[in-house]
Amino acid sequence: MAEAKPGMRKPVFTKVDQLRPGTSGHTLTVKVVDSKMVLQKGRPDGQHVRQMRIAECLVGDETGMIVFTARNEQVDLLKPNSTVILRNAKIDMFKGSMRLAVDKWGRVEVTDPADFTVKVENNLSLVEYELVNVEE
Repeated sequence: MAEAKPGMRKPVFTKVDQLRPGTSGHTLTVKVVDSKMVLQKGRPDGQHVRQMRIAECLVGDETGMIVFTARNEQVDLLKPNSTVILRNAKIDMFKGSMRLAVDKWGRVEVTDPADFTVKVENNLSLVEYELVNVEE
């Protein structure tokens, strides 16, 4: 008798304005507004030279936008005006502001163009946060 495998859960899509510092596991559909390469260098890896590329991409939806840090192969997928689905994305803090990132446990998928316009007035990466230690 065959064992019944548990079905995969349906993803719960998050909007950009719901993102908070220190959270992870987000699934979002976003449009790429802008992409800027910030680091590109070769690194020796045995006999091969491995390219390391990092780009900062401004992505958003109808509720706001945030800076997404794209690494290596992700850089090729995040072209301006493309629409992508970010699966298992997390919030990293960089100099007190939020950055969205997808590590090895997540996925970046190019999808059909979305029919929303990005709300450029609400850039969550411009909000500066400060870590406060609470003593009990």
